[in-house]
Order: sequence, then C-alpha cells, then structure tokens
Amino acid sequence: MPKHIMKLKRFNIRDWVLELVLVALIIAFSLATPRFFTGSNLLNILRNISFKGIIALGMTMVIISGEIDLSVGSMVGFAGVLTAFLTQTLSGIGLNLTVAVCIAMVVTLIVAFFIGRFIAFLITRFSIPSFIATLAFYLVLKGAALVISNGYPILGYPKWFSQLGAGYFGPIPITAIFFIVALIIMWYVMKATPFGRSIYAVGSNVEAARLSGINVKKVKGIIFSLTSTFAAVAGILISSQINSGAPLTGGGWEFDVISAVIIGGASLAGGSGTIKGTLIGAIFLGILLNGMTLLNVSDYWKFIVRGGLILIAVLMNTLISRSNK
Repeated sequence: MPKHIMKLKRFNIRDWVLELVLVALIIAFSLATPRFFTGSNLLNILRNISFKGIIALGMTMVIISGEIDLSVGSMVGFAGVLTAFLTQTLSGIGLNLTVAVCIAMVVTLIVAFFIGRFIAFLITRFSIPSFIATLAFYLVLKGAALVISNGYPILGYPKWFSQLGAGYFGPIPITAIFFIVALIIMWYVMKATPFGRSIYAVGSNVEAARLSGINVKKVKGIIFSLTSTFAAVAGILISSQINSGAPLTGGGWEFDVISAVIIGGASLAGGSGTIKGTLIGAIFLGILLNGMTLLNVSDYWKFIVRGGLILIAVLMNTLISRSNK
C-alpha cells in the first residue's frame, strides 16, 4: 500500500458550462440543417472567426486590465483604407505594385501601433476613462477613413494580395493561420510571462500593482498598442478579402469582439479572463451566427440573440464567481 494517494482534481461542471453549451449548439445546428456540418461550411466558419478572433486576443488583454477599447471596429476600416490609399499613391509615383503594398502594410501597422499608444497616453496621463477615449477614436478613425477614401472603396491591389484574406494553404484558410499563430503567442504571453501576470495584477488592483513595482503606464501602453495593431492586421486581411479599402468595413465589430471576450468568461471589472475562454467565445459566436444564417433567421433577431447572450454570459459569470467564493 502506498503511503499517500494522489488526489485527482474533482470534475466541476461549472467550469465547463460554455463548452457543453457549444457542443449542444453544434449538435442542434447539425440536426436542423444538413449544410451546417460540412467541411466547406466549417472552414468558412473558421475563416470568419479569424478576423474578429485576432482582435479579440488583444481585447482580452484590455478587458483583463480593467479597461475597454471601442475603437477597434473603426480601426479595421481605417487600416484597410490607409493600406489601399498608400498602395495607390506609392504605385502612382513609380514604385512596383508589390513593393508599394508591402510598404503600405508596414506603415499602416506602425500608424495603428502609435494610435494605440496615444490612446493609452490619454488614459494614463490625463485619467480619461478608456470608454471615452476609445469612443472618441472610434469616431476619429471612422471619419479619417471616410475623408481619405472620399466615402468610396479604394482599388488597386496586386492580384496576389487577395490570397491573404481569401486564399488557402492546403485546406486551411490563410486568415486562420494568422489567427492560430497569434493565438499561440498570446496564450504563451498571458500564461507564462511576467508581462502577462502584470496585466492580471493591474486589472485586479491598480494601486497594489503600482506599489509592487509594476509600471502601470507601460503595461497599458503596450496593451492598447497591441490591440490597435491586431485590429489593423484584421483590417488589412479583410481589405485583402474584398480586394479594396472600404471605409465602413468593420462597423460594429467592436461589439462582437467584446462579446466573444465576455462570453469567454472575462470580467469587465478586470482581473479575470483567459485566451482559451476568448477562443471558445469566438467559436461560439461564429457558430451561432453561421447557424442562424443557414436557417434564414432574420438579421433583426440576430441582434436580439447576441444581446441576450451577452446578458446571460455576464449573469452566469457573476453567479459562478459568487458560488466559488
């Protein structure tokens, strides 16, 4: 007989509620329509999830830190328009089209990074609530995209560029590869690095984090910079998919992104949330919207369902948190 017995962690169904609901949803849609559980449709869901999923990874950091970013949807449209505009301008002065679009993408990502940095500066230096600061940039970026494009899509990309947003690497959508790579990196950052732990500390108690030696301004600066950059990546990819820079692309995406993070278990109060939860939340939303589309559910009802889901997710997280305490 051994002197001690290894204790197995007790299965707690409360920790798997979202996963169980997701499985039930997949089964329900599979039975409701034969078009749902097909290879082509599942790959389509994966590709559609990837655009907003990339942004949701950044939003997870923002929400865990106790902040919010409403500017990401407008950043998507702005990034697409800026990339198309710079490509058109640089090719117009004689640069090779491929070189022009590569320079345009790099410049767009740099601009997005510093916009995020400036938002963080306003929040940390002047104590402007992130809701207000990012709401202001939601309008500024949308207006800038409309001014640059004059309200019309900008064309002029090279033929190969459309492969980034609409192409496949074997059977896998290229956008999904971008998402998976970003997912792995962010999972490692949040799970195994001091920076990831700092984000949780800042979200749990800002003053305690500051007193423990964490540079709160630096942490929030990096968080908002990365989130804006992720939104710009998604903007470039969707611009590639539609083969133009359209100023209204990404409208309303901020709500779907925040929904995915909240449904995944993050708290708007800060201090809690995981990359895994965000992934499950993004998959859940993607499957729900795809299934409702296949069943010809009205767009009006889709808004109602998504709103109800956010409310239910927040209530569930609150009840589970109280139960655990």
